[in-house]
Amino acid sequence: MVPDISVFGRYTYLATELFWGAIAVLMLRRAGALRKAGVTILALYPIAYLWDRYTLAVGVFDIKLRTGIDVAGIPLEEHLFMAVVPGLVIAFHETIFGSCDAEGSSA
Repeated sequence: MVPDISVFGRYTYLATELFWGAIAVLMLRRAGALRKAGVTILALYPIAYLWDRYTLAVGVFDIKLRTGIDVAGIPLEEHLFMAVVPGLVIAFHETIFGSCDAEGSSA
């Protein structure tokens, strides 16, 4: 049985982003990769923003359990999502491979 997290009402999406964002930050901190992740997230953000803004505008998806706060034309939670997802990916990568990454590269 999947737990019903909609008890947070309009804060459901925000709560999930903050939960997973906290996990990403903890993992990145532990791996010593906060700065690396921050630079990567900033580089990806403009592309993610344009993609997100377009998909919301054409109706690809609709976010029901959100605060209703829009920033620059998209929900606040989507801005967090655009940082949390790459943050988690980098966190897992750095946790799994860490300092071995330089040894395994062919560059």
